[in-house]
Amino acid sequence: MKRNTSLQDLALQKFKKNLWGVLSFWYIVLCLFVGVFAYFLAPDSSENANSMALSIHSKPPGFTVQVIELPNPNTGDQSWLSKSFFGNEYPNEIIPIESYRIKGNTLYYQDYGVQDKALENALELTSLESDFSSEHIYEKTYWLGTDKYGRDLLSRMLIGLRISFSVGFISVFISLLLGIFLGSVSGYYGGKIDTAVMWLINVTWSIPTLLLVIAITLALGKGFWQVFIAVGLTMWVEVARVVRGQVMSVKYAQYVTAARALGFKNQRIILRHILPNVLAPVIVISAANFAAAILIESGLSFLGIGAQPPTPSWGAMIKDHYSYIILGKAYLAIIPGLAIMSLVMAFMLIGNALRDALDVKN
Repeated sequence: MKRNTSLQDLALQKFKKNLWGVLSFWYIVLCLFVGVFAYFLAPDSSENANSMALSIHSKPPGFTVQVIELPNPNTGDQSWLSKSFFGNEYPNEIIPIESYRIKGNTLYYQDYGVQDKALENALELTSLESDFSSEHIYEKTYWLGTDKYGRDLLSRMLIGLRISFSVGFISVFISLLLGIFLGSVSGYYGGKIDTAVMWLINVTWSIPTLLLVIAITLALGKGFWQVFIAVGLTMWVEVARVVRGQVMSVKYAQYVTAARALGFKNQRIILRHILPNVLAPVIVISAANFAAAILIESGLSFLGIGAQPPTPSWGAMIKDHYSYIILGKAYLAIIPGLAIMSLVMAFMLIGNALRDALDVKN
């Protein structure tokens, strides 16, 4: 037991010495925190950050405008917990304006971009003049600008982070479940079982990953959960091959032979004695698979078969705005592109750091 603890401590010390690995770890933790509490941090707390104002579409970062916030009469029965973690199903309406004036119980305002005084809109007020103007008319800043539908890009980016992390976690979990099971069974029992599993691995390996994901997605249908399953079902192959090789290299070790001599069942030998000693490379592969899952999901969303609108996805944001690159508003595509790049790079760097830390030869 002390030996295992000392090896773990040694690996942890080696990992702490890797600057890029440590920075990547804390960056991933920060992103995870932001993803979980996205609706607490997002300026637009509506469900999927989908509050639109077409009059202020495609505005640059730091854009500020005066708005009127009209309370939504449909409050519904949404709980505080649901509103905090899944967004407000009944958000207030935001109207960007150029100017306004209150006369009696009537609010007169001009929509943003409209200069003609004759095109004023009138709104009957139900509250006192001072209460309404102080609570419902204010300056709103869009720190990352707005997309082509006039939605707050910062809010969409924060909530879109959930998609990337969800795809990564669930896809990697599915790939580990399938890969470890098939790889350990194949490597331990050998024979016809090994032949059958290797045939399945080779067939799956020979199909291009993106093509296989597209085929599974089309078979399951477009949607949020379908993407998770499709990506997970294509990423187990590498895990299975590594686990198979590791199991084959240790199944004749002395501690395995001793376990057999004591009469332990094969299932217990695999779960309690073999797998704990071969998981180091699997951990490294999981970090790489997490990065690959984020890229695959982004590619699927870009192709229109990933997370469906209005669910915010970084890949879909690039798809919606890549044509704006030649229209002088490249930031609409560059911002989500940089987010994908930074998160993928963080997982690749932490994977490299884990590989170095868990390498007993160094």
